[in-house]
Parts: sequence; structure tokens; C-alpha cells
Amino acid sequence: MQGTLEAALARIVGSEVQFVVAGRTDAGVHATGQVAHVDLTDEQWSRVQTRQGKSVVDAGASIAHRMRGVLGAYPDATVVRSSVAPEGFDARFSAVWRRYEYRLADDVSGYRPLQRHGTTSVRGELNAEAMDAAAQGLIGLHDFAAYCKAREEATTIRTLLDYRWRRDDEGVLIAHVKADAFCHSMVRALVGACVAVGEGRLDGTDLISLRDALDRTSAFKVLAARGLTLAEVGYPDASLLGQRAEQTRARRDLPAAG
Repeated sequence: MQGTLEAALARIVGSEVQFVVAGRTDAGVHATGQVAHVDLTDEQWSRVQTRQGKSVVDAGASIAHRMRGVLGAYPDATVVRSSVAPEGFDARFSAVWRRYEYRLADDVSGYRPLQRHGTTSVRGELNAEAMDAAAQGLIGLHDFAAYCKAREEATTIRTLLDYRWRRDDEGVLIAHVKADAFCHSMVRALVGACVAVGEGRLDGTDLISLRDALDRTSAFKVLAARGLTLAEVGYPDASLLGQRAEQTRARRDLPAAG
């Protein structure tokens, strides 16, 4: 989808562009709250500022409207709004948290064909209360290596700010997972671990023990990407954007034990 949006903007500015996004997503993962920035050359920006020989009143805001026109009717991705970024803003490194949602249908809600592209289905009836309690037990600053797909020289230390489960009015299980950042496959692994709790195969203390062991495990499944959506990205006050970006680029380390 990133390539589709980059191609649309390139048609407007006259040459290739490259987006920097707040959160990279695996194939099949959705996003309703994705944020991206793009650095335009003076020539590219000049093309945004004028259209059909006339000056554009709010050039930054006009980009979203013009991109929607290029994308046409019923595209798989769109741009909701656009603006000129504040000084020091970096869509990826200035972010202070990301929030994902995961939709999961079990025998309580039943399978709904019209929701199949955004909801994962499992068999049986899951214990939502046990899943919620187990999820909250994982919150905090930890090394989540057991819940991440390893990448060379990439840290797996993260601050899990919020993790909870509830059922919506139709009985579909909804996970809300919020952290300063996520490593590869982390959300889907955390969801899979709580599903194992909901099935009665693991309990909350098991998830903590597995986390602290720091090793990938086959005790639970990493669930499918289809149920996962990047819902929201948080940023600090504009005056702190550049400082936050520099801090985030530095490697995260756990505090020394006291």
C-alpha cells in the first residue's frame, strides 16, 4: 500500500517520493491511524503550491485531496488529511506510542463473512476475563524477545503501556495493545499467548515466565495478520518532536537493577 500512495503523490509532484511511516506493518495488517511524512525537494513543493497556473491557498492540506483524486474510486488505501509538518517531525522516530487493535471471533460471536478481512476466527469459546487478566500482567518495561521475531542488531526491549481484552456488542473479542514501539510480530504473538490462556492451555503466570525466559517458544501460536489494525499513533508537543526523534534513534536499554 505504501508504494501505491507514493506513486499517487509522485504523479502530483512530478518525480519519485519516499514515505517514512510511523509503523511498518506485515502483509495483511490493516491501518486506520497510520502516519507518514515525506521530504519534498523545492521543485516538488513548487508543484504542490501551484495548480493550473494558480497559487494553492493551503498547499499542505491540498495534497490529501489531490491524492484521493489520483487514487480514484474504491481504492484499497487512501489519505485522510495532510499538512506541513512541524520542525523536527519524524513520523517514525518522533512517535511516543502506537496503539493496535486485534479483532478475534470465537463461538460466542460466530463467524461473520463480511468481517472476514479484518477479523481472525478461532474455534471454541474463549475466556475473555482470563485473557484480559493475563494481558494486564505483561504491562511494563521488559525484554519481549520471547514475543518477537528476532532481527539482527534490533533490540526487543519495549514498554508495553496497555494491553486489555473486551467483547464488543456482537461478542467479538477486541484487544487493545499500546506500547512505545513494537518489534516484529510482537502484537500477534501477544494475542496468540492470550488466546492460549482463553483456551485454558496457559495461565497468566505462564505468560510472564515465558516472557522472562527470553526465548521464542511453541507454547502458543502467532495469530494471523488479518485481525490486526494499527489504530493510533501518539506524538509529543511540537516543541519536543526533534528531541524525541533523537532519543528514539538511540538503542533502548533496561535500567540497571538496584
